[in-house]
Amino acid sequence: MTGLAEPDLVLGGVQRRTVRVLVLTQAVGAVGITIGIATASLLARDLSGSESMAGLAQTAQVLGAAVISFLLAPLMARRGRRTGLVTGYVVGSAGALTAVLAGVAGSMVLLLVGAMMLGATTSANNAARYAATDLATDDNRARSLSLVVWATTIGAVAGPNLTGPAGSFADAVGIPELTGPFAIGAIGMLTAAVLVGLLLRPDPLLLAQEAAARAVPGGVRTGSSWSRAAATVRERPVLGYAIAGLALTHATMIGVMTMTPLHMEHGGSGLEVIGIVISVHVLGMFAFSPLVGMLADRVGRPPVLAAGGVVLLAALLLCASSPSGMSWEVTAGLFLLGVGWSLAMVSASTLVAEHAPLDVRTDVQGVSDLVMGLTAAAAGAVAGVVVGGAGYPALALGSLLLVVGVLGCAARAIAESRGATRRLA
Repeated sequence: MTGLAEPDLVLGGVQRRTVRVLVLTQAVGAVGITIGIATASLLARDLSGSESMAGLAQTAQVLGAAVISFLLAPLMARRGRRTGLVTGYVVGSAGALTAVLAGVAGSMVLLLVGAMMLGATTSANNAARYAATDLATDDNRARSLSLVVWATTIGAVAGPNLTGPAGSFADAVGIPELTGPFAIGAIGMLTAAVLVGLLLRPDPLLLAQEAAARAVPGGVRTGSSWSRAAATVRERPVLGYAIAGLALTHATMIGVMTMTPLHMEHGGSGLEVIGIVISVHVLGMFAFSPLVGMLADRVGRPPVLAAGGVVLLAALLLCASSPSGMSWEVTAGLFLLGVGWSLAMVSASTLVAEHAPLDVRTDVQGVSDLVMGLTAAAAGAVAGVVVGGAGYPALALGSLLLVVGVLGCAARAIAESRGATRRLA
């Protein structure tokens, strides 16, 4: 890539190609993440024999995503986004197949191992949203990130709706019905790995590092250092508020969404109906992302984070009022839960992407995803206990405390942004 007469023009072309490739791979890989959502808690309940343990499968997946994100960050710092994404999708596919084996063997322990490995696909998808910003400009960073998030809509909405056919597929091949979605998901993840490996060239992160090395005498430090990442967060408080907002938002969504299939099954809803409601939720999470990105680029990231908190409050109140089974309250509540998550996720992720220096970018992003995943994993574990002891409405009302935290982070980020503007003036 040396000797380019018009480097900015070339980088802009690579950025557009990168976003197109990531949109394609996200659409395919998302099937692997979401197809098992509607059945994971039910399979965990059946294998463990306890409803209070129903949320452990989703919790294990979120925990796995957190840990694997932490491990993929230094790999991407050295080898680029492509290597990290391929690794994540391959490990995730192996995890989905392990979940199938768990159902065949009747092993809860094996299911938890598979779910943790399956979290690698979530890690890859999280890294992909950041990959879309490696070569982006300040004017289109949120839009680029949001387009990749939006692409998840295609596979994510299709995934839960494949729950019914996946059950028929499971019967045809002689595996338990609830493991069918994991078998189909493994195929989607492997396909995504192949597409990334073949098409994500040149690597956007490596190219950004090379461009920065030409522009800055002495180059850019690219080695991974978690202590430097922590120091960066301390030096730039807005990063801390963004990371905390991400963590609390994701914990809210995971805790309530994980227990919704169980709440609906208590009222007699079947897998097809549960799958439809989860699809509506996923639609809210991803379908409006481009609009959210445009809004964040226009009015600023912190105000959009605050808007996400307000929508999450409305979602939780609707979920708390929903009766067991299928209802308009739970459908609308899950949809708004997705929209609120989208507003907060896109805006906070963009704050992380634009305030993390290039030489510690993957480190800060890895720390962000680690904190986000650990918080959500804890929420998923607690959610099962709360629903088992006090019911689904109590879970939704208790989650309001997390959203208050999101609004607090948004308020602090707004104040920090105003302070930075005054200092520049």
